[in-house]
Parts: sequence; structure tokens; C-alpha cells
Amino acid sequence: MAAPVLAYENLGLVQGSGWLFRGIGLFVGARDRLALIGRNGAGKTTLLKCLAGVIDTDEGRRTIQPGTKVVLLEQDPPVAGFATLRDYALSGPNPPPVHEVEAIADQIGIDLDRDAATASGGERRRAAICRAIAMEPDVLLLDEPTNHLDLAAIEWLEDWLSRFTGAFVVISHDRTFLTRLTRSVLWLDRGDLRRAEIGFGGFDAWTEKVYEEEARAAEKLDAKLKLELHWLQRGVTARRKRNQGRLAKLNEMRATRAAMMGPAGAAKLGIQNDDAKTKVVIDAEDVTKGFGERTIIRDFSLRVQRGDRIGIVGANGTGKTTLLRLLTGEIDPDQGRIKRAQTLTGIVVDQQRKLMDPEKRVRDVLADGGDWIEVRGVKKHIQGYLKEFLFDPNMTEARIGTLSGGERSRLLLAREFARRSNLLVLDEPTNDLDLETLDLLQEVIGDYDGTVLIVSHDRDFLDRTVTITLGLDGSGKVDVVAGGYEDWMRQRRAAASQQNKSSAAAAKPAAAASRPTIKLTYKDQRDYDLLPGRIEEIEAQIASDEAALADPDLYTRDYPRFAALTAAIEKARAERDAAEERWLALAEKVEALAG
Repeated sequence: MAAPVLAYENLGLVQGSGWLFRGIGLFVGARDRLALIGRNGAGKTTLLKCLAGVIDTDEGRRTIQPGTKVVLLEQDPPVAGFATLRDYALSGPNPPPVHEVEAIADQIGIDLDRDAATASGGERRRAAICRAIAMEPDVLLLDEPTNHLDLAAIEWLEDWLSRFTGAFVVISHDRTFLTRLTRSVLWLDRGDLRRAEIGFGGFDAWTEKVYEEEARAAEKLDAKLKLELHWLQRGVTARRKRNQGRLAKLNEMRATRAAMMGPAGAAKLGIQNDDAKTKVVIDAEDVTKGFGERTIIRDFSLRVQRGDRIGIVGANGTGKTTLLRLLTGEIDPDQGRIKRAQTLTGIVVDQQRKLMDPEKRVRDVLADGGDWIEVRGVKKHIQGYLKEFLFDPNMTEARIGTLSGGERSRLLLAREFARRSNLLVLDEPTNDLDLETLDLLQEVIGDYDGTVLIVSHDRDFLDRTVTITLGLDGSGKVDVVAGGYEDWMRQRRAAASQQNKSSAAAAKPAAAASRPTIKLTYKDQRDYDLLPGRIEEIEAQIASDEAALADPDLYTRDYPRFAALTAAIEKARAERDAAEERWLALAEKVEALAG
């Protein structure tokens, strides 16, 4: 094996009254693609900063090959003190070239003249990405790079990282992002760091094996420690297995909703009988909303039933927030009508994590300083309730200011989910959450007996939770699709294919009259006609292989099959991406010929 370009031996760091971690060893090879995974509060961000040389450790030795440039993309870009985002992007002792920063800003869609003090989280994140990439790193350390980015920016970053010739270590809650890009996993768990040379797709199965080995070892421990290990390990593994069952139920719900929607492309969800009418909680008909001269939502109709889980997706600025505010009654439409059930009572879980007073204790946030909390009408002791949300039950006295960003998010979810409601509104709920908390959130949403509205850029989370996706492209039109994010993308590809074929057919006579006939080659025409179907086949195979890979016992029972499935998924994704790029290039050629 080639010598690592960056390594740490016997890394140890004291935090508070004890060691956050000690005796950790890790290395980064020249082309490594590493996912750094761990529960909120485990120290992932701190470890990444140690690796970057930003934090001095109490023990250990950091080595780096001469000439290796290490760049850290922080979770909260430090833009304070800079007049504009451009000033921030060009800052530092060795600032990146101006032309490189400008070129990347143009590709990722950020105006660097924006006032740094008033820039949104997504704008700050884009500026930080411009700065990091333009510095031409050999090792790129990424802390939650997809937070606050829209889908277009996430996909752009994925594409750039897939072509990146250096190494990267990434902390992320975005399963799709990790699965597509990483080849090895670093798991930071209770002060220990484990490494596995598997893609993120095999992470759950690998951790199941580790937990099983620990459970066997725990038989020799005292009762108290066995109880703690059971809560930590079995709670996580049981939740994952339950959520696999929930996915099957979710697919049944999607099929039911698809049957109610009628012809493809119809936005109005039909009502089949009187019983169904009593379940309607929001009824929008021919809704249009604009600001100034721009129409944000046009001719939108939707019947939302009790129990629907609705995802709202689209690039920043396409109208997701406007649509959410219309559905919840915060604003009124310019045209059309929206009726809501009189019994509708909602709670909104948004991005107000930073507004929690850092001096308050956990018990203050949950129970106004007491020991008991009422959870949807049932009294529970806060220690028991904390366990349900993956907290140490003894942290009731902990100050909010000592919690990580992810722990604050989890505490906010715990507080809000305790309230009585029949409408749950989640605005980017996955930001700052670890993977185990996302499993928990999936479980809570699956068990919620009311209606859920989710605005999110987390593709995997949407695919695991929603029954209907509302997709916005900025034109004012809202796609209504039974299913998740991938179902929406599949419909968009099919619609684009049909539109290009229709445009080409309609323009053919006029084009023939005005210029010499220019045709696609036989191979181009064949690829143009057949690739959409082939893409569908590949996606179906990927879904089938991923379902097989979800078996928690597969890794230990049949490792060769586990490895073969992981390799097959990676190969199929590469084939699908290449097929999509080829078809899009041909579609552009068809458009040019038609014009």
C-alpha cells in the first residue's frame, strides 16, 4: 500500500473533564474517499479539525507528505467580519486565484457581491465551496457540505467530487451523497475509531456485525453495563429493522395514492367516495400566487388527506416556501381557493435551533424545569423521553450551549413532537442530524397519525418517508407525483423525452423546407430512442440490489454476495449516469436540428 499523504498516530484530545477520544490512529491515502460517521456529539467535527491541523491535540503525532495542501470546508463558514462573500472567498494567508473563484461561483450559482452579514446559509455555503475548491487541495475535508444547498448545487458538488483527483474525508447526513461518492468508512463511536474498506452502502450491515460482537461480549459484564449496551445497540438495530418494514408500508400507500390521481400529469387527487371526503384536510383548487410581476405558483390543485406525507422539492427560489405557506394558511392565494379542515392544528419544526438560549438546561427546554413532560397527552419522565431521542438520560442538567448542532436539532424535535397536533410541518429537518437520528425521525414520521409536510433537499430521506412529492422547477408549475424524489425525477426524465420527441416531429417539415436534411446517425437515433427505457431498467436493478443489501444479516451470512451487490450497485450507478449524460447530449442535438 502506498504511504498515506496525511496521518495521525495515537491522537488524543481532552474535552471538559475527560478524554473526548484517545489512542486514535487514522490515515488518508492520495485518492481516498472517506465517510466519517458518528452520532451527534461523538466529536466528528473536532476530529476533522484535528486532521486539518486547526486544533492542537493533547496527544498524538500528525504527519503530512511535503507539499500536500489540506483544505477544510467548515460546517459554519466564518464569514463574519467580511463585507461581501467575495472578500471571504478570497481571504487567507494564501488566497485562491480570483479567476478560479469567479469561475466556480458561476457554475454553482452564487453572487459573490452579496453582503456577507445578510447572506443566507445556502449562499454562505456556496461561497465556502468556491473558496475551498479554488485553493486546489490535495486533501479536502468536508463538514456537512450539503447543508443549506438546493438539489442543483448538491448534484453539481457530487459531480465535481466524482472527478476530483485528490482525497477527501466527508461528514454528512445525506445518504445519497455518501453512497454515490465514498469508498471507505471511518466510524467514530464512543471514543473509538473503526475503519472499513466498504462503500457507505455497506455501513449499516457492518455496524450490525460490530454490535452483535459487542452484545456477545456484554454477557460477561455487570447488569448495569449490559442494560446500557442494550439501549445503545439493540435500540439502533431494532429501529433499522422496523424502518425496513415501514418502507414496504410506504410503497403500499404510494400505490394507493397513485391510483387516486387518475391520468398521468393530473394534479387534482380524485375523491372516490364519501368516506374519502371526510379525510380531506387541505383542498387547494386552481391556486395561483405571485410576487410583483413573477408568478410563483400557477394553477395548482391538490387534495391532501389525513395521513399523507408530502415532500416539497425544488431548487432555491422556485417557490417551495411560498407553496408551504399557502398550504398552511400563512398566506392567501391571488387566485383560486384553499380550504382547510376546521380541526387542523399544526406544529412547525423549522430552523430555529440557534434561538434556543445556550444558558438554559435540557430540562428547561423539555419540561420548563420540571421532571415530567406531556407527550401528546401522556405524561413521561424526561429521562425516559430523552432515551427515546437517543440522548444519555442523565444529561437533564446539561446546558444548551454545550450541545453540538445536531444535538440541539434533536432536542428541538423531541420538544415539538411531544405536542398535540394533526399537522406536522418540517422545514429542512435533516440539517445537522446524524444517521441514527434520521432513522429515528423516519420512525416518528411513519408512526405519526396526522398529515406531514416536509421541505427538504435530502433525497434519500424523502424516498424513505413521503407518499406524495410536489416538485417545483421555477416556472410556476407544480408536479404532483405519488412517491418520493426518485419518482419525481423519473417522471421529469420521461416528460423531457416525450417533449423533445414531439418538438422534433413538429419541426421536421419546416426544417426540411428551409435547409438541407441533417439527420442523427443510426447509432445516435437508436441511443436517443432506447436510452430512456434502459435508464428505467438500470434504476429498477439498483432498487432491487439496494433492497437485497438492506438485509442486516447479509454481511455476516454471505459476504461474497454482499460485496458483489455493493460492486454491482456502484457499476450500475456509473452506467446510469453515463446513459443520462449521453441522452441529454443527444436531446440537445435533436433540439438544434429541430430549430
